[in-house]
Amino acid sequence: MIIVTGAAGQLGRQIVERLLTRVPADQVGVSVRDPQKAKALADLGVRVRQGSFTDAAGLAHAFEGASQVLIVSVDKMGDECVEQHRVAIEGAVAAGARRILYTSQMGAAESSHFQACRDHAATEEALRACGVPWTSLRNGFYAASAALFIGHAMESGRLVLPADGPVSWTAHADLAEAAAAVLADEGCFDGPTPPLTGSQALTFDDLVGITTEVTGRALARVTAPDDRFLEQTVGRGVPAEAAERLLGIFTASRAGEFATVDPALATLIGREPVAVNAVLREQLANS
Repeated sequence: MIIVTGAAGQLGRQIVERLLTRVPADQVGVSVRDPQKAKALADLGVRVRQGSFTDAAGLAHAFEGASQVLIVSVDKMGDECVEQHRVAIEGAVAAGARRILYTSQMGAAESSHFQACRDHAATEEALRACGVPWTSLRNGFYAASAALFIGHAMESGRLVLPADGPVSWTAHADLAEAAAAVLADEGCFDGPTPPLTGSQALTFDDLVGITTEVTGRALARVTAPDDRFLEQTVGRGVPAEAAERLLGIFTASRAGEFATVDPALATLIGREPVAVNAVLREQLANS
């Protein structure tokens, strides 16, 4: 049985939906913190069990009978994040999984300027040491994140962010399709995949131009010095540590950590990835 964690979240849910087009529902299980949120999957015949990366005993039940376990990375950063991933890895090993998969990120490296990428690198080290074959899906940066920044700026007409560099923005739907393809073809990747990216690396200046084309509304890109960005972010009630980590995205992009464009995603899904303008159009229409 293929087990997918975090199946109530945006990426995990889409992975399961696409996996069901490739394998029968009775061969798919999900581990979720709140089974009620996965009721629609249960109605399709997917095995739904409660599981949390903070409860090793509960994961034993959630992962029971696993042939493969896909660990969808948690929405946290730092030591807590890595420790939860280690618990999930240990749970998958204990369940007898033949392969453990993990949603990592392009730019995952101990030396990254972005905390999340350092966390992904630490998790990949835990996978290397676990004694079970593993695959790390080096996902491109979510295009939905760019849409979130821009959506917040539309009210004022000014996108005020630190200086940035090009980013290979990538749609959740494409990454979900790729994950399903890898799960259905067990062993097609050992260790980290190539970067799974969109077909272009774009800066926020580029995205502002696309936004104007998509919406017909003018949006100005304003570059804020790093220290002023931190001060203003903290002034809006964001904890200082969280503000520093947010700034890390921009520092990393300026260093070129997210600029790679690779054909691996297009090859996996059998088509060109969704363009950023399509993601922006959808997200902004729903905001």
